[in-house]
Parts: sequence; structure tokens; C-alpha cells
Amino acid sequence: MPVPWFLLSLALGRSPVVLSLERLVGPQDATHCSPGLSCHLWGSDILCLPGDIMPAPGPVLAPTHLQTELVLRCPKETDCDLCVRVAVHLEVHGHWEEPEDEEKFGGAADPGEEEPRNASLQAQVVLSFQAYPTARCVLLEVQVPAALVQFGQSVGSVVYDCFEAALGSEVRIWSYTQPRYEKELNLTQQLPDCRGLEVRNSIPSCWALPWLNVSADGDNVHLVLNVSEEQHFGLSLYWNQTGPQIITLNHTDLVPCLCIQVWPLEPDSVRTNICPFREDPRAHRNLWRAARLRLLTLQSWLLDAPCSLPAEAALCWRALGGDPCQPLVPPLSWENVTVDKVLEFPLLKGHPNLCVQVNSWKKLQLQECLWADSLGPLKDDVLLLETRDPQDNRSLCALEPSGCTSLPSKASTRAARLGEYLLQDLQSGQCLQLWDDDLGALWACPMDKYIHKRWALVWLACLLFAAALSLILLLKKDHAKAAAGGRAALLLYSADDSGFERLVGALASALCQLPLRVAVDLWSRRELSAQGPVAWFHAQRRQTLQEGGVVVLLFSPGAVALCSEWLQDGVSEPGAPGAHGPNDAFRASLSCVLPDFLQGRAPGRYVGACFDRLLHPDAVPALFRTVPVFTLPSQLPDFLAALQQPRAPRSGRLQERAEQVSRALQPALDSYFHSPGTPAPGRGVGAGAGDGT
Repeated sequence: MPVPWFLLSLALGRSPVVLSLERLVGPQDATHCSPGLSCHLWGSDILCLPGDIMPAPGPVLAPTHLQTELVLRCPKETDCDLCVRVAVHLEVHGHWEEPEDEEKFGGAADPGEEEPRNASLQAQVVLSFQAYPTARCVLLEVQVPAALVQFGQSVGSVVYDCFEAALGSEVRIWSYTQPRYEKELNLTQQLPDCRGLEVRNSIPSCWALPWLNVSADGDNVHLVLNVSEEQHFGLSLYWNQTGPQIITLNHTDLVPCLCIQVWPLEPDSVRTNICPFREDPRAHRNLWRAARLRLLTLQSWLLDAPCSLPAEAALCWRALGGDPCQPLVPPLSWENVTVDKVLEFPLLKGHPNLCVQVNSWKKLQLQECLWADSLGPLKDDVLLLETRDPQDNRSLCALEPSGCTSLPSKASTRAARLGEYLLQDLQSGQCLQLWDDDLGALWACPMDKYIHKRWALVWLACLLFAAALSLILLLKKDHAKAAAGGRAALLLYSADDSGFERLVGALASALCQLPLRVAVDLWSRRELSAQGPVAWFHAQRRQTLQEGGVVVLLFSPGAVALCSEWLQDGVSEPGAPGAHGPNDAFRASLSCVLPDFLQGRAPGRYVGACFDRLLHPDAVPALFRTVPVFTLPSQLPDFLAALQQPRAPRSGRLQERAEQVSRALQPALDSYFHSPGTPAPGRGVGAGAGDGT
């Protein structure tokens, strides 16, 4: 069953780096240390009680750095567990205290006092390991010889093998000495899952997990799990959200918080969670397409979106006329947005031209004019921005696409020309106050009454100009139509088989790329069926010739046979018994064009053509050779020249156009002559065959 397109990214993002792990045989814990040190495991499961920090009595060993390595503990070849090896690096901290007598009198200390200074150091190092749902503490005893005891210098490390942990879990490790002389070290690490480890055949819970692949089939995607027949597995698609969800998934449901969970159906199996769309541009585009702003009250609104996302919002003013919405920052400011949390703007009144812009990562993602639904469409109002300084001095400017124009002003903008009237409206209370605080205010002032008076004559002049222009265009309509469309060409052919019809369609499409208006029954099957073949071809021929166009007779072995039959017998008329089949349309066209050839009206109005390797021109009946017959594509330049307007000069681009048509036609020719059942090259109708006159 095809899976919706949203799973296309279930190739699970980029392939992780696969780690090959060392194997430890046997279940016993072990410890080893750097050369020169001696160490052993004192206790493998002790009670973790760090205790308080105590002052060091002299030089002590202190943990300075924690280092981890993943290994496999394997009681059997194919039954392993993930294990964390921990190395604790140690240094000598502290110093010997000087004896008070030596400090006070400057004398030498008792030689018996020197012996502790040359003694080795010993420490008990605690490792505390937590990884849900387990927690362990081990005690390691380390001894450093006197030769290595140098204050502030590293003496080496002690390594513990090892703490078992679950795939994909988060582990926390602490280390300190007992008694504790310094603050404990700590390390938090996220362990990889089966996809990042070379453990497919070693850890049973990984037998199914990493082998998830995706194959595309058009808009559908197949999710493939490469597991053995005896392996049972479970698969879960879920939203990385809280609370119950009802989910109907299609390709638009691919969003950053869409995650996948997969696990084997075994007791206490590890579940691998993968969220591959967090950085996917398509997922972020879908997220913003689904996001909506919703107005709750005059001042409060919220953002609806499928996922939580970092965003900020601000008000903007959208003027009538399609200009970009201009952010009102300052005097207002950007506000952080939380999905599904009610936000407020300090507005006094709403206005249809006020909109909300939402930015994410400094890019505009969403813009909606929330008040337009309740207050109507955009108004032709201008927004006045009033600013106040600490001394209560006030200034006004009008917000325009070019910026904020000070009022009064001698600039040439619309607001500047009407600045005096706008100030009068503001003082008389005709402007609507939208916002007010200590720093300034926003006012919306109507402009339509000034525009109507000032531009009435301009509109009248524009209407007169538009009427005159329409009259001129109407007079030149027919000429412009003919010049733009090129010469009309009606293409007639015999539908020998479906392959030949595709070849005719390719030729017609290629000719349409030139200044030609091509008509062919392939593109008008509905009209042909409704009107009947005779009526349709008669109407098309008459229209083409009345417009000064040309009729193209495309000869094939089937067309030659029908022409010869018509000329010799003259009984197979369209619609007569026995005249049914795929060639009925060509029979009907013969009844329309034959009188022109018999009465000598064909030259200049008709041309013939046939395809190389399919038909020799001499095979065309003599009556139809009274007009030029070209072979294609070898004689394409001459063929295209014959399709030009009768007195049109031979274009210098004719060869270029011929090459263009040849390139478009060649794939169809190759397909036709290499398909089964097609006459081999040189086996078409030869010269003289079927000459009915």
C-alpha cells in the first residue's frame, strides 16, 4: 500500500557516521590504569554519598577530566549489550604545609618530617553512573608512586570497564574522591541508536531498527523495512507534542515536529525516536502554510501552528493600493510569539489597514490584516505618527511608501501636498486615534474626500484617452491578430497507425514553435466528432484559405493507397458502407481538397510532404504532384520556405528554424522507425506505386 508523500524524507535525513565498536568478552567489570600507577576495583556497587568538601591535609589526587568510549559487552557472539567505558584523568593538587617552627625561626625541620613528602599518594575514586532506568556507583583505588608526585601535574588515568546502557539513552556520569576535597566532575552524553553503530548482528534489539528505507513512486512513497521473515516489529508515526492528537497524514503534513518511532516487538525493547524534518526546508514551508493568526478581541490574538517555533510579531500599516505593509517599529516594538498563547497589542481602536507581521529567523513568514474581517476592506487613509520628547515637544509625520514625511512639508509626496488639510482634520477630531503612550501616538486620517475633488478632471481625461486608445486598437485588431499568430496551416494526413499519429503530432508541435498557426484533427477530436469529418474539414479548409493560409498534405503509404483508390474507383465516399475505420477522416478531407486539384486551383494554396525512409516522393499520385512535395527532414528549409507568406522575403533565419524543427522531430522519427511493426528503412512505398492517373 503506498505511503503518502510526506514520508519522502524518511530516508531519515543524512546517513549517520557508522561506528565500529570494540568487543569485551565476559560479564565481569574490570579496571586498568596508566603505566606507573597501580589500581584495582574496590567495590562495583556501592552507595553514592558524596559528602561535604573537606580541606586537603596535603597533596591529594583529584579527578580533572572524564572521557567516555562505547564498547560492546558480549556473553555470546550475537548477544551483546552497549557499554560505556569511562576514563578518569588525575592530577596532584594541594601542597605540604610548612612547619610553624621553620616558618617562625627559619631553621631546618626535623629530618623525620621529610619522609611523608617522599611518600606515594593513594586515593579512592568514585564513579557514579545514571542512565534511565538504572543507577550505579563503583569505587576505584589508585596509588601513585612518589616519583610521579609533582604538584599541579597530571599523573595519568584510571579506566573502568564498563557501565551498561540503553541505546539512544542519555547518560550522566559523576566522579569525585572519597573523602571529597573538590567539587565533583560531571558529564552528560547522548548515546547513539542502532543507526549510528555497526551492531546489526550483535544487539538483538537492533535487528530491525536501522534498516528503514524509502522508495518513491511518483507522488507516492513506499516505506521499506529490511528485516528477516521471523522478526516481528512495530512502527509508529507521532507528533512530538503533548496531549491527544487525531492525525490524518498527506504530503502537506510534513512539518519539523513530525517524528518516527520504530522498535522490535520484544520485551523491554529499545524504541528509536527519529525527528528527521527539524531542518527540512519543505517541512518549514508546510508549517508556515498551516500557521494562522486569529483575532480574539480588539487587542488580543494568537498564533495557531502545528509546531512550536521561534518567532516575533509586530504591527504594520498597509496602505490602499497594494504597497508593502510598513512595520510600525518604532514606535512599537517586536514581540516574541509563543504558539497558542494569547498576545496583546496596546491599541485603542482597530483599523482594517492594521496588519500583523510574523518573522522567524529574520524572515517574514506570515502577514494577516486581522481587523479587515470585522471592519471591512482597506481604506484610503493616511497614518500620522506623533512623537514626543521628554520636554513634551511634539512632531508629526505621515507614513508613506518612501518613508515618514514631516508635516508641514514642501516635498512632492501626496501627504505633503495635503499636509495642511490633514493637520486641520487632526485638530478638528476627524482622525481616529489608534495608539497612545508617553512616547507618541498613531492617528488614521481619511484621504478619499480630497482625492475625489482633486482628481476628478484627471479621471475624466484618462477615460477619454482610454476610449480613444480602445478605438485605435479595435481598428487594428485583425491586422495585429494575423501578425502575432503567423500564417495559418491545415495539416491533413492518413492515420495509418498510432505510431504515425504520434509522428504527425510531433511535426505539428514543432511547426507551432514557428510563426505558424497549425490546425490538425489530432487536437480537435471533440469538434470533429460533433460536426462530422466532412463538415469539420470543409470549415477548416475554407477558413485557412480565406486567411491566406496553406493546406499541407502529409503523404504516407496509407494515404497514397487511399488517394489511388479514390482516383481509380471514386466509390468510397465518406459515410458509405465499408468506409469505416481509422482513415475515415482522411477520406473526408479528400472530398474537400480534390476539387481544387482537378480544377487547377491547388498551386500556391497546397504543399505536399512525406517522411524520408517511409515514402518516396515519386510514389505520390501525379495529380497531387502539381504542387511541391517535400521529404522531411532532408528538405525542411524548402518546406518551411513554402509555408511562409506568398510574397514574404526568404528569412536569413530559415536554416536555423529548420534545424530547430529537425531537432524536435528527430526523437519521434527514431521512436517510429525502431518500434515493432514499423516498415524498415527503404521498405516504404516505392516510386510509381499507386499512381492512379
